[in-house]
Amino acid sequence: MLQPLRDLIADNADKLTGVDTRLLEVLSDDPVRAAMENGREVSARAGVHPASAVRLAKRLGFGGYPEFKAFLRDSLIRGGEDFADPSARMAARLTKSQGEGLLAAAIESEVNALRQLGETLSDDDIREVARVLRSARRIFVFARGHGAALAQLMTLRLTRSGYDAVDLADAGILLPERLAQMTQDDVLCLFSFRQPRRQTEDLMAEAAEMGARTIAITDLGGGRLTVKPDLHLSASRGGAGEVQSLTVPMTIVNAIILHLAAIDEGQSMRALQRYAAVKKRFGS
Repeated sequence: MLQPLRDLIADNADKLTGVDTRLLEVLSDDPVRAAMENGREVSARAGVHPASAVRLAKRLGFGGYPEFKAFLRDSLIRGGEDFADPSARMAARLTKSQGEGLLAAAIESEVNALRQLGETLSDDDIREVARVLRSARRIFVFARGHGAALAQLMTLRLTRSGYDAVDLADAGILLPERLAQMTQDDVLCLFSFRQPRRQTEDLMAEAAEMGARTIAITDLGGGRLTVKPDLHLSASRGGAGEVQSLTVPMTIVNAIILHLAAIDEGQSMRALQRYAAVKKRFGS
């Protein structure tokens, strides 16, 4: 397990000088920046000799400043699955991809996340969700943040496939009016990433009170729901310090739409043909 910096400092307190203390203050004030800079840059910000950061690293038990910097970087990356500060999340990704092309690092992260998805969920999991959606009178879709784009995509795909779908993420002040239309024959499908939002769980509770079924599509952090959904598809979107993939939940949505087309006795195909004809007629 990675030893916290404060413990390293405590273990070596008798070796540290006033210059070391000044450097540690600079590092502690901005740990994100510290994980990105070299020893000379950190020393300059502290107003001390350029070699001072190297000396500090050695007093703390490292072979040199690059090794100490790697420790700081790993501390940032392993600081938790969910970073509260978006700048810290971005810095973690940048530090983890050092020495690689950023595009290559992003592609590798996406590929790894998709590979894990294939090991986490099965066709049976997706098919069960499709069966519930198939039998619904109306499908309400909801998300916040980055998930809102996926909610919009899912609503669009369902509508084109002939299903009555409503995007609650786009409802705004009309949200109460939309919810008032929900019945026990409906389904609430929601996305939750990083950590559950209060509004997400309020909507799940409302749906449960109405007797509607709920489906949650989440990453590992967003899956910590206090209100239990009827069906839950949860998969990692990437580890700490990696790009948090939107491709993973989008792939889940695409798989759901395909499974619907496979079980709805031609409804999706007929609706798509009708949509294509109307689109052609209006020249769009």
